[in-house]
Amino acid sequence: MKRASARAVILFARDPVEGQVKTRLSSLLDAPAILNLYRHFLRDSIEKICSIADADRFIGIASEPKTDYFEDVSRSRAVRLFVQRGENLGERMRQAFMDRFEEGYERVVIVGSDSPTLPPAYIAQALQSEKEVVIGPSTDGGYYLIGMRGKVTDIFERVPWGTDGVLSETLNVLKGQRAEAELLPVWYDVDLPEDLRFLKTHLEWMVHAGLQEGKATLEFLNQLQLESVK
Repeated sequence: MKRASARAVILFARDPVEGQVKTRLSSLLDAPAILNLYRHFLRDSIEKICSIADADRFIGIASEPKTDYFEDVSRSRAVRLFVQRGENLGERMRQAFMDRFEEGYERVVIVGSDSPTLPPAYIAQALQSEKEVVIGPSTDGGYYLIGMRGKVTDIFERVPWGTDGVLSETLNVLKGQRAEAELLPVWYDVDLPEDLRFLKTHLEWMVHAGLQEGKATLEFLNQLQLESVK
């Protein structure tokens, strides 16, 4: 698939395999329910990136896929696939940025698959930013989005991945490099049982407000009818 735009949006995601996704929800849901939930997260996330105008879409899969899920997506949607490369999240993101810039993209944005309610407008804002780096801060101390313009800004080596210090250390590195950065509005990921409970409430209120983000995920949560999710 040839490059059709100067901008690229990448969804970082895991192959939907039972027992290998969203494992921190295991105290609330069994493995088949967690897998089904994650597939709905993916459905909403893919719909989101495909709604972004004037951008090529990619899905970066965390490891060699064992299912045909993403192949089916690629056949039905204008989405390119690749397998992430690197020993940690920082290395994998850095490589994804490098590869896209080598392909000629001028602005590249990476988003995660754990924020089914994320407004597409935030992704569009990131793609339009003129700053060297744009970051979407997450309430857990990390970020739900990161974007770069023209080249890779080396901010990944010192970051303590998997901790609540990811965002603060990234900002410290940017400050030390005097790199121009833009921060998007704060949003949230869904990793823990309390996050899922908040998500359900948030989705219900979004419906009342006439918003469509996370629609597939809400339909699934309503089908579960689990008292513990309410």
